[in-house]
Amino acid sequence: MDQNNTLNLITAQLNDNLITAQPNDNVMTAQPNDSLITRNKLPKFYLKHQMKIALLGYGKMGKAIEAETLKRGHTIFLRIDSEEEWKTKENLLSQADVAIEFSMPDMAVANIHKCFSCNTSVVVGTTGWEKEFDTIKKECLDGDNSMFVASNFSIGMNVFFEVNKKLAQLMNRFGEFDVSIEELHHKHKLDAPSGTAKVLADQIIKEIERKNKWVSGKGSSADELNIFSKREAEAPGTHLVSYLSEMEKIEIVHTAFDRRVFAKGAVMAAEWLQGKQGFFGMGDFLFD
Repeated sequence: MDQNNTLNLITAQLNDNLITAQPNDNVMTAQPNDSLITRNKLPKFYLKHQMKIALLGYGKMGKAIEAETLKRGHTIFLRIDSEEEWKTKENLLSQADVAIEFSMPDMAVANIHKCFSCNTSVVVGTTGWEKEFDTIKKECLDGDNSMFVASNFSIGMNVFFEVNKKLAQLMNRFGEFDVSIEELHHKHKLDAPSGTAKVLADQIIKEIERKNKWVSGKGSSADELNIFSKREAEAPGTHLVSYLSEMEKIEIVHTAFDRRVFAKGAVMAAEWLQGKQGFFGMGDFLFD
């Protein structure tokens, strides 16, 4: 068989085992010079492992995560949204590849412990349990567990975090500017300030020497960083960092228009977490 016929046969065999990949699919990209692989088509074995995902919390975010999970080719293996459901379904949690936790602040820590006890990897998006953060991190590492935590799973917001840190570094020199944070969310959000606002505040305090702590609302001293929280109807999530002097103002702002952006980030984090052991966050994911 001559070289051209051999090449045609191999190409035909490959094409039988190809699936069309959408631009946003999390698959390996073929190089432009790959003569045997059609652009945007990849062998099935290039795809990430199809995961069985457990949803811990099935509110609006849980439903958005479910839709994104199915869109990305995974399955929802388990849904748990109440103490009653925990009683009947907890024994199934160990069979999930990963759990995604978006419940309530007073339930999150208990749910994380349940994942640890059955060696199930867990992605946590619930905020409002920060007092337990160091303890949970230690338990995760000491027990050789796998956990991914983020106050915000938006890719744009995590880029915003990096901009916030850099701006704070630059503004440390200029004491005539006072800095504050405003955050706006829908009326159903229970915690205030938001977990994202707290992260922004902690980043600023680390870089700006004239700020020692953050306070919710108007503070009483110049070394306090004010965080103003608003809850209005179905308002999109917005975070604004403002530097104000007598003569000028600098603002950076991020707005999330759809909770699907957080759902997509959470499922991508769950995909990334597969096969890893340890305690991770969006910085590990973004800069991997």
